[in-house]
Amino acid sequence: MDHEKELLAQGHQWIAGIDEAGRGPLAGPVSAAAVILPEGFSHPYLNDSKKLSEKQRDALYAEITGDERIVWHTVFITAEEIDRINILRATHLGMERAALGLIQKPDAVLIDGRPVRNFPLPQVALVGGDSLSFSIAAASIIAKVTRDRWMLEMAEIYPEYGFERHKGYGTRQHLQALRRHGPCPIHRMTFAPVSQMELKL
Repeated sequence: MDHEKELLAQGHQWIAGIDEAGRGPLAGPVSAAAVILPEGFSHPYLNDSKKLSEKQRDALYAEITGDERIVWHTVFITAEEIDRINILRATHLGMERAALGLIQKPDAVLIDGRPVRNFPLPQVALVGGDSLSFSIAAASIIAKVTRDRWMLEMAEIYPEYGFERHKGYGTRQHLQALRRHGPCPIHRMTFAPVSQMELKL
């Protein structure tokens, strides 16, 4: 909580950590989450969601979202929106919507990655922030688990793509399904190789 404490010392009262999941997949939304943790928060296992197993993420998700002291909000930016404004702008928009959607408006935010231009709140950008800040790590878990669960639902609607296994990422299996069936409504049409022009099996 060092970065949170630093912002508190500067006079900010409510500090939100922000992270996203799903920038790289060929299908599905980008998920962004914002989390405000109580002052003095600590946890022995909370870490970057990518360094945790699915079982660990699910357990932490339940713990975080079930804690009444923790304020959190998550949003999706759809594949259609990503295609319209590009993935970088979509990610930044998701981060903004997640932060502004919190019941308690934050005074400042900690963002995983590089600074976001024109962000509506004071920000501190931390590359690798999900390993440096509990707030960002909590946001990374919420964003990841929320998106993964949505992709499991989509796997039932579009079973031919195997979304339950790869969550929309460009695995060999996914590329083969794209070759065989073409894209479905949740595919990102501006992402190569969804256009079918660059598929390499």
